Amino acid sequence: MKRFTPFVAITATLLAFGAFTEMNAQTEEPIGINLDYMDTSVSPAEDFFRYVNGNWLDQTEIPADRERWGSFDELRKKTDAQTLDVVKSAAASGKYPPSTDQGKAATFFAVAKDTNALNKLGIKPLQPWLKKIDAIKTYADVVAYQQEVLPYGGDALFSFGIGTNPKNSNEKVVYVGGGSLGLPDRDYYLDKDSTSAVRRGMYVLHVARMLEFTGMSKMKAQLAAARVMEFETDIAKTKLDKVARRDPYKRFNPRSIAQMDAIVPEVNWGSYFKAAGLEVPDTVIIGETAYMDYLGEVLAVADITTIKDYLRWQAIDQAAPYLSTKIDRANWEFYSKELRGAKQQRSREERALASTNRTLGEAVGRLYVDKYFPAEAKATAVEMVDNLRLAYKNRINNLEWMSADTKVKAIEKLGTFRVKIGYPDTWKDYSALQVKRITEGGSYLGNVLAARKFNFDKDIADAKKPVDKDEWFMSPQTVNAYYNPSFNEIVFPASILQPPFYDYKADAAVNYGGIGAVIGHEISHGFDDKGSEYDKDGNLNSWWTETDRTAFDARNGKLVAQFSAYEPLPNVHVNGEFTLGENIGDLGGINSAYDGLQLHLKQHGNPGKIDGFTPEQRFFISWGTIWRTKYRDKALENQVKTDPHSPGMYRAAGPVMNLQTFYDAFGISEDDPNYVKPEDRVIIW
Repeated sequence: MKRFTPFVAITATLLAFGAFTEMNAQTEEPIGINLDYMDTSVSPAEDFFRYVNGNWLDQTEIPADRERWGSFDELRKKTDAQTLDVVKSAAASGKYPPSTDQGKAATFFAVAKDTNALNKLGIKPLQPWLKKIDAIKTYADVVAYQQEVLPYGGDALFSFGIGTNPKNSNEKVVYVGGGSLGLPDRDYYLDKDSTSAVRRGMYVLHVARMLEFTGMSKMKAQLAAARVMEFETDIAKTKLDKVARRDPYKRFNPRSIAQMDAIVPEVNWGSYFKAAGLEVPDTVIIGETAYMDYLGEVLAVADITTIKDYLRWQAIDQAAPYLSTKIDRANWEFYSKELRGAKQQRSREERALASTNRTLGEAVGRLYVDKYFPAEAKATAVEMVDNLRLAYKNRINNLEWMSADTKVKAIEKLGTFRVKIGYPDTWKDYSALQVKRITEGGSYLGNVLAARKFNFDKDIADAKKPVDKDEWFMSPQTVNAYYNPSFNEIVFPASILQPPFYDYKADAAVNYGGIGAVIGHEISHGFDDKGSEYDKDGNLNSWWTETDRTAFDARNGKLVAQFSAYEPLPNVHVNGEFTLGENIGDLGGINSAYDGLQLHLKQHGNPGKIDGFTPEQRFFISWGTIWRTKYRDKALENQVKTDPHSPGMYRAAGPVMNLQTFYDAFGISEDDPNYVKPEDRVIIW
């Protein structure tokens, strides 16, 4: 039972890959480039990714419990160890009673990792929901069930959530969605290749196996799984494809309550919202119009048995990670082992910590930043952001393809960017959340559902309040960064502002090639193919002249073609349209970070060569190490199918082949391999 995802999604950097060498007090590793990881027998013009990471690629094995491995994964593992330390210390210290937010996080973690209790309870925590599904007799019962599970994240057929209005970023609006799929993307249901067909067969077997845990006989579970597969395939046909889903206008479909009642009359939308405690809105926004049309047909004529099978499957699928080790393992064996190639399940402690971070992220974050985030780190990062913004402003002013009128509006938008670094000024209040110990009748699933209800109730209570633009959508211990178009903000949680991405004591060239490029990447999301549809106030409102937009789209088309030519596995091509926003982010990020470095060198002086490399060379090498990673084949294929970020090797080498500064740094000429003629290069921002 997953929580409803709001319409306006933040654009996360998802730095799922490497970085540069950290300073380690125990091992006394140097701050800067790790020369041992490089393969300098290869020219940067021939294979830049291997030049930077070749020895590391040859020497590194992907851990058995991972689907890929890179410096980013190492940083996440390090951050998890730090976070685990503060959670355990908080629990042992007695400083935080169970009623405090930090105490609740410690209790949640303890229950999540108590496998003895989980195994004793088995399927019991889910039984109340399964009984409700069993009791369904009519379509009205289906609607009543969906209404009842809504506060707990139940969005199998339909649900609603509260989010920012794309047309007015200061007010909230109701979004209606639904149509959950068990496979990661609609393409898994609709692709005609033999591999997809085999995976669909494996999925049906998995659904049947999971339904048996709910008490179904083997034969009934197999028949039900076949019906679920057919039903979800029909749903998949109504969903936008992954390229269309990126278009904010295609997801912005306002409808009145009267129109909603005409589309899906069985729901009675006014009563549905009232029952949830919400004042009936004049207008709602739906993202998938074809699905809503389909839902109207389903609730009128579909077989009740099939709908019940689907609801039962969705319930066990969403609850599986929070039930017995046997159920959790079966869930992992399909989604991680079969689909992404993992060899071994991560430890229970790691998984319990990840769940605690998702559920009480800011409660844990308060503990994390107190111990691991020095004030100096934030101060230096602020200086870098200022230099990157100035560099970006200069780049906009120097664009040949953009008119003066649009430049003024672009710079105006850049100047209004909100910047959040480290952690929130005001922490989230979890006082209304009840987390129960096992001895108090609690369970892992019960605590998860209580947290979802807590978030739902907060959304309902805040529905009529202005949008809180001080809110954070990532916890401080999340190794990531994001741009939020509705808030027109860039956000950098504390944990990414540490080695190996960033060290306030490190060489500036390495920092600008690492976190500087991340900052530039997030700024660029405000000007990518979709972020650029939002104005300085965060509203979906075009600020371009028609001529400038045409020129912009033409340059984007060249970048689409560049990345669509990449083939990481036989017959598996990067989708240049799907990854366009992130590729624009990378290209703009590396350009602006380079210019930001030049500003820094003018302000603070040029240190010259270090380890035999100029500042410019160190900058690009640092950039290349950010994306250092190795994949299992299944994980790589899954990323291409489902992730709007290109694989790491192309993020490292693709953008730099468009930059004259890269060619100058390494003395690359037109006679060298992979040299791209100036007229064929892609320069956008």
